[in-house]
Amino acid sequence: MNDESTRLDRMRYTKNTLSSRLAILAIVCDVLFFISLYKSDCETYYYTILIGTSIVYNLVFMLATFLASEGVKNYQKGYTWLLIILGCGQIVRIFIFPMQAHNAVVNGEQVMGDGQFIRIIVYLSLSAACLFASAVINWRKTQALAAHIASVEAAKA
Repeated sequence: MNDESTRLDRMRYTKNTLSSRLAILAIVCDVLFFISLYKSDCETYYYTILIGTSIVYNLVFMLATFLASEGVKNYQKGYTWLLIILGCGQIVRIFIFPMQAHNAVVNGEQVMGDGQFIRIIVYLSLSAACLFASAVINWRKTQALAAHIASVEAAKA
């Protein structure tokens, strides 16, 4: 057996930890976003249905991402699509609440300053990048493992 074949054979018995850890890192970036956004206090600007929806989405996002991180550990291809959808959701979020809060003014004061806005954009972008990287790595590893298993099965027959 050559090194590539040995590496592929080892995948049958080891977990896909890189994809899983990237998904967990996406959750950490989302938590940092969550903390940075919700620690702000600008009178009643944040007391809207949009912030309530954002909080619920955050909870669903973290649960779905954790589920996907566990799924990709076992080279399950279906979770790749979930990771991509969640990554797209993180990108879309940039243009909803942070943009509105950055452009809003309450009592002559900007709701979200430039520093906080940039920090939030970085957190959401990093979260999305981790999710996309996790999805690509999982897809490649899953494809390689499936091809290797098929070749092993063909060699047995």
